[in-house]
Amino acid sequence: MEYTLIATATFGLEKVVANELKELGYEELKIENGKVTFKGDEMDIVTCNMWLRTADRVLIKMAEFKAESFEDLFQGTLAVEWGDIIPITGFMHVTGKSVKSKLYSVPDCQSIVKKAVVDAMKRKYRRDLFPENGVEYKIEVGILKDTVTLTLDTSGTGLHKRGYREMAGIAPMKETLAAALVLLSKWEPGNLLADPFCGSGTIAIEAAMIGKNIAPGLNRSFVSEQWDIIPQDLWQDIRKFARNSINDKEFRILASDISGKVVKTARENAKKAGVEDYIAFQKLDVADFSSKKKRGYIITNPPYGERIGQLNEVENLYKTMGNTFKKLNDWSYFVITSYENFEKCFGKKSDKNRKLYNGRLKCYFYQYFAPKEDKSYNYKNA
Repeated sequence: MEYTLIATATFGLEKVVANELKELGYEELKIENGKVTFKGDEMDIVTCNMWLRTADRVLIKMAEFKAESFEDLFQGTLAVEWGDIIPITGFMHVTGKSVKSKLYSVPDCQSIVKKAVVDAMKRKYRRDLFPENGVEYKIEVGILKDTVTLTLDTSGTGLHKRGYREMAGIAPMKETLAAALVLLSKWEPGNLLADPFCGSGTIAIEAAMIGKNIAPGLNRSFVSEQWDIIPQDLWQDIRKFARNSINDKEFRILASDISGKVVKTARENAKKAGVEDYIAFQKLDVADFSSKKKRGYIITNPPYGERIGQLNEVENLYKTMGNTFKKLNDWSYFVITSYENFEKCFGKKSDKNRKLYNGRLKCYFYQYFAPKEDKSYNYKNA
C-alpha cells in the first residue's frame, strides 16, 4: 500500500534529510519547515527508519484538512480509515500541537480526535469497545493556521536513539545533529578526522558509522516492528541487507577532550556502537592539539558559555582554538556554537556559516575550507 510519508527534521536540517532520501532513491520530495514529505510503502517505512541518519522520526500522513471548529476537526478525523492500520487491540495514544489557529486548546483537540478515531474504528470493526491493550499507535494532531495534519508515528523512540549512548556528558549533542555536521563537512574516510572536544564521542562515533556504512537503526527497535501491516520478514530482510552493507574500509578518527572521565565514557560508547577500532581516544587540552598530517578535518562542538560567568572563559578558549587551528594550514575545520562573536574570538572569518539548532539553542555552524583540497589524499600516505 502506498502512503504519504513524512521524515521530520530539526530546523535547518531539512535539506540534509532530503539529500539522504535522494541517496536512498526517493524522488518528488516536498521540503517544508521541519519536515520532508514523500511517497512510500511498507518497505520504505522500514528502510527510512533503518537508514536515515539526520531525521527525527518517520510518520505516516493520514489526512490534511481545514478546521475552524471542533465539528470540522471531528468530521475530518472520522473520514479517515484508521482501522486499515490500527487493529482492534491497538493502543491509540493521541498527542497534539496548535499554532496560530482558532482551535488553540490542545487537550480538547486531542480528546476530539481520539473520539473520532474510536468512532472510525467502530465503523470498521462493527463493535463498540476496544481493549487498547496491544501495540502503541501514536497519533498526532498538528494544527497550523487552521490546517490540520493527522499523522501516525512509525518510529517510536526518536531516531537519534541509536542504542549506543547510554552514557552522555552534561550537554550531549543529538546523534542526528552530529551525523548532519559530518555530512555537511563532506568528510570522506580517506581523510583524517579529529574532534578535540569529543565529549561523549557523538561526532566521532557518527562519523565512524558513516565511514563504515553502518545503518543508524541497525541495533535498535521501532514501534512499527510490532504492527500488523508490516510483515516481520521485511524487517529481517532489511536488517540483513544493512549488516551486509557494512564495508571494510580502514580509517582513523582522533577524539580528544580535556577530561579523562569524559574520554572514558566516549570510549565505552564507541565500543557499544561497534566502531572503537576506528577511533583513537586521548585526554588532551585543545591547546596541545597538533598533527603531522598535511591534510585533515576537524569537526567539533566546543563549550558555548551559556552559563553566567563562563563567557570570558569561553572567549579565551576560542582564541586558543584559533591559535591551534591556524597551524594546520591545509586542514578544513567546522565548529558549531551558539556564541555569536565566535569568529572575532577565533580570529578568522568563516568561508561559510549555517544556522542550526542544538536542542533549543540557535547555533551557527562555521565552516573553514582547506585551500585547493587534493581529493586523492589518503591518511596512510600523508
